Amino acid sequence: MTSAESRAGEDHALISRGYRITVDDGRDSFYAICIEEQDSETAWIMSDTVRSLEDMQ
Repeated sequence: MTSAESRAGEDHALISRGYRITVDDGRDSFYAICIEEQDSETAWIMSDTVRSLEDMQ
């Protein structure tokens, strides 16, 4: 694991993607958002609790 101190000062581009995930043979679906560091296979976070900023207001 990389600590925050060792990455301080480095400039990393973040990208985000939204997904609609369907389960139970199409009977149910939910939305998820993923934020990741573009040049890393291990620096990412995904959440299924946020649909959109408008829904949060």
